[in-house]
Amino acid sequence: MQYAITVKDLRKTFKVPLGSSRKFFGKRQYKNIVAVDNISFNVKKGELVGFIGKNGAGKTTTLKCLSGLLVPDSGEIEVLGYIPSKREYDFLQKISMVMGNRSQLWWELPANDTFLLNKEIYQIEDEEYKKILNEMVGRLGVKDLLDVPVRKLSLGERMKCEFIASLLHAPELIFFDEPTLGLDIISQKNLRDFLVDYHKEYDSTIILTSHNMEDIRGVCKRVIVIDNGKILYDGDLLELIAKTPDMSLEEIVRKMFTS
Repeated sequence: MQYAITVKDLRKTFKVPLGSSRKFFGKRQYKNIVAVDNISFNVKKGELVGFIGKNGAGKTTTLKCLSGLLVPDSGEIEVLGYIPSKREYDFLQKISMVMGNRSQLWWELPANDTFLLNKEIYQIEDEEYKKILNEMVGRLGVKDLLDVPVRKLSLGERMKCEFIASLLHAPELIFFDEPTLGLDIISQKNLRDFLVDYHKEYDSTIILTSHNMEDIRGVCKRVIVIDNGKILYDGDLLELIAKTPDMSLEEIVRKMFTS
């Protein structure tokens, strides 16, 4: 069995200052906050996994460790055969991260300019670039938006362009962190449908975090539930729902957090 991701005993803490941020005499005191607490899991190549948890549960910290943006305190991580924290060029060519609360698009420039910049960064051949761009533009219905300054786009329109910018190099592994955050119901559905279609066509490995359970239900077969840095559940989504058929997924997850 080929794994895209293997994680063993991953731990990450953050040093947080105590008291006021104002200057004062004496030595400043700190406390360590455990964001990820010795978690272990594997993700098979081509798998689409939902990562569920409250704010501060450890979801984004885990994704940042997997993508190499953060260095773990301890534990072992292997992603696509690489150690993420080394941030090797070949590794970065194979992954992508889409964050609903972060933008890689240039605010004052049209999205097309960011697409062309990414083409050069990832050294995408002209024909391949045109093929992938035209395909995604058609699917997401943004042909008339490519030359509009990003600041003039709605949030839903901007997120569609964020998807394109992040997927132009056809990454093998994609981290989606709250990609439908703040979007209306129609835009959420459109992006979910696009994500499912993209996964089928490119057989990419995807990890999706979301507080919107419709995202999880509409996209994922497997879910990992995390709280206070620890994994509460890792398994089939339908099996989780079947355990308490009289409860919604939202209620099931809420109960897991409070038990």
